Amino acid sequence: MSGILQRGNIAYLPVIPGRLEFAWRVRKYLLEHRPRVVAVELPSSLERAYSKALDRLPRMSVILIPEANREEEERATYIPVEPGDPFVEALRTAREIGAENVFLEPATHEKPHLNDTYPEPYAIEIIGLDSYLEAYRVHSQPRTPQIEAHAAAMAWKLQGADPFAALCAVVSLNMLDPLLDAMEKPQETPPAPRVRLFDRAELFNLHPDCLAEVTSETPYFQELYEETRNGDVNAFRLDRPRWQLALLRDAEKEYRINTGDTMQSWQRVGMAKFSRNLATLDGHLVPGVYDLSLAARSLVDDNYAYEVWQMANRFSVQPTEEEGIETLNLSGDEVWLRTRKLRIRRRLPRMKQRLKPAGLKARKREKFQGEWAKETNGASICSYPPEDLVIENYGRFLKRHAKAKLSEERSRVEPFLSSILDGIDLRETVRNWHNGKLYVREWGKFSGDVGAVILIFDEDRGDRYQYLTTWLGEHQNESDMAFYSTQPFEHLVGPGIGRAEYGGLLMTLPPRRMFDVWSDPDYDAAETKAERLLLAGLDYSMERNVVYVAAKPPRSIFRQFAARVNRKIVYVPLGQLSPTKLKKIRVVHVLDGYQRREEAKQYLW
Repeated sequence: MSGILQRGNIAYLPVIPGRLEFAWRVRKYLLEHRPRVVAVELPSSLERAYSKALDRLPRMSVILIPEANREEEERATYIPVEPGDPFVEALRTAREIGAENVFLEPATHEKPHLNDTYPEPYAIEIIGLDSYLEAYRVHSQPRTPQIEAHAAAMAWKLQGADPFAALCAVVSLNMLDPLLDAMEKPQETPPAPRVRLFDRAELFNLHPDCLAEVTSETPYFQELYEETRNGDVNAFRLDRPRWQLALLRDAEKEYRINTGDTMQSWQRVGMAKFSRNLATLDGHLVPGVYDLSLAARSLVDDNYAYEVWQMANRFSVQPTEEEGIETLNLSGDEVWLRTRKLRIRRRLPRMKQRLKPAGLKARKREKFQGEWAKETNGASICSYPPEDLVIENYGRFLKRHAKAKLSEERSRVEPFLSSILDGIDLRETVRNWHNGKLYVREWGKFSGDVGAVILIFDEDRGDRYQYLTTWLGEHQNESDMAFYSTQPFEHLVGPGIGRAEYGGLLMTLPPRRMFDVWSDPDYDAAETKAERLLLAGLDYSMERNVVYVAAKPPRSIFRQFAARVNRKIVYVPLGQLSPTKLKKIRVVHVLDGYQRREEAKQYLW
């Protein structure tokens, strides 16, 4: 097995504490070679506490060590005991194979502070463990007298073990080389301890709500590891990106159940890019649960971020209470240094919002199933005017947004010489601060206006949106619109009032000009409904610029077609727009005739 350093009867297995990448490798080695002695880099004074914690596995525990000389303030050190830790896995597997456990750290002095910053452990799955260890040992951290004394104390423990027994020493990677050097010569007995704090160590049960804050590895991943731990160890592979995807999908299911909202593909893509960039800033290959939660809050909303965090915290076997042991609900600040905080404001209906005056009437319901369907004749359709105002206002906003984007594309930045032009460009000035120059910006002149607006929520490759409609504006300020949506009259919210969800829409002014886009043979070259709307928008637009809002830009052939008809496509990524606003305008109600408009307000909320 790779990553093993054999010195006589001792096999050194270096690990990174709290990482599953090393935990399953420890178990694999121990099951394959079955040494008689397993030595771990843990304090010997905590052997009794760890023994009790092993009896509780896979349930997680925490060891509390009170601090001395703290009369005015009660403080303590907390050591979580989790199944995904390599040292805990070594002790646990040693029990299964009947090996003797040895705790290497004597209770003679405090362990020196060591830099626990390692290269990304997931790189092992890509470059292999041998290459990872070699790269780390070439650039190992500098040693101090305290580190050498600590290594000598552990070497003394190893040298006192059975010299003829096969022994596996599981040590942290940052102590490997000091320990190997200390083993080259006989070591003296370490000095007696000044204060034996570990004698007062206590074991507690960890509350299920705090696991994600205080554990080294995400509880969700540890549960997946626990489910596969007793299987074929050679077939096991830690695919962290795939496990993260499973976490996000499970969180998405809970999000859909609790809020009724659905996530879009562009939000998933945006989350992947955003969390990857966050991980890169911290020097990691894959994002952590903090990065995933922050990306969920930024790209979706606080409710989804809450579901991601709760799913990451899931460890189904962890009890809230257990007979014979107390439970602690800790915060991350009590266990770790330099923690990061993420504020999630979960949006839930408040009690005062649910309460209503006695005079208000309840929402109308069908007296019997199918009552509203019987009152729908299908002779004509029309829109609901308050929704028309909302969608028209949003269309005007998209036009302003596109004009600002075109103006910014045409702007130029240059060093300040004689005129400040349209103002100082602070970003470019700060970027070139070392040159001692001031930069100014001249905004590009935008001539013309924006005509048609195409807004694509879903390209509908799966043919979910089968309702294809073109309706005309009723007055000079209302656009002609062509859209595709779900079937409105399959979801009735009132007599003759159907509720649908837009897949995509086209708006163009002036009104009363648009023929039926969906039956027009001029647009048969389009491969999707979105492309048909784009062709119609280029055809009907009275202005040169046409706004196209979608998750991805149109094919290059459409830009060529637009140039031929003297039009320009202004692409706006859907991810740049407010998800909350998009949710509001995506719902459309179709009325079965103009007479429904008077009573529609009684059914639409």
